[in-house]
Amino acid sequence: SRCQPNQRILVLEDSAELKIHNTHVVYFEARPADEYGKGLVTLRDLVKSSLRLRPDRVIVGEVRGGEAMDLISSMNTGHSGSMGTVHSNNPKECLTRLETLAMMTESDVPIQAVRSQVASAINVVLQLSRMQDGSRKVTHISEGLGMDLNGNYQVQDIYLFEQTGRDKDGKVLGSLNPTGNIPSFMKEIEVNQLPF
Repeated sequence: SRCQPNQRILVLEDSAELKIHNTHVVYFEARPADEYGKGLVTLRDLVKSSLRLRPDRVIVGEVRGGEAMDLISSMNTGHSGSMGTVHSNNPKECLTRLETLAMMTESDVPIQAVRSQVASAINVVLQLSRMQDGSRKVTHISEGLGMDLNGNYQVQDIYLFEQTGRDKDGKVLGSLNPTGNIPSFMKEIEVNQLPF
């Protein structure tokens, strides 16, 4: 589905790969230093600078360093439609990985503060997994529910992929099925008449 046409979307990547089909999209690409060590523009620089351009959404192609902290901060300060890609094995591990990446910054932010920011920023995790046949499928659509009393991330699966078998060519068969868990943001979906 598309974002509203009037929304300004900024796409930030190490190397340009994403193509977003919307009316107002601006692409930025990181740049290595030249032979004299000048002109370096990191993904973290792009995330920080992008917030000055009044984006409605910030999309980071792949979060793998200190830019995680800046993306999480932007999600918590009015850019809640933002997203990024993170490598992890499951939705709960995704939050832990974001926490680890955010801790790669030079700042001395306490781990509990970082954990609290991650828990508050991430509403939904879509997990893509590589299947035995080499295909990639969405295996989880999960909601981040903040932290429990012990400071651990809470995640609720809304949809899970269920493999039903393989076809004659070995292709994995299955479907993404609802778990019965109703997301806490269901009223927002209904009020905005979003298809669900």
